Amino acid sequence: MARTVFCRKLKQELPGLDLPPFPGPKGEEVFNNISKQAWGEWMQHQTTLINEMRLNMMDLTARTYLSEQREKFFSGEQVDQAEGYVPPSE
Repeated sequence: MARTVFCRKLKQELPGLDLPPFPGPKGEEVFNNISKQAWGEWMQHQTTLINEMRLNMMDLTARTYLSEQREKFFSGEQVDQAEGYVPPSE
């Protein structure tokens, strides 16, 4: 049976992640409070930010920025959008 969590982002009981997405307390917090669906949505948004803003993940400033954006995203706050990004048409 799939593990479920009450998703802090989507405000409903949904399937949870299989493992914490990263080590440490923040990874455990995400594991216990964020659904697979919300994590997938974050991963898409994070990828867009990295690509469109040309973030260097070796840079501590870029990693800190993404961490702050992740917290805002899961809390339902306004997050930055990649300026000028136009999603591909289907």
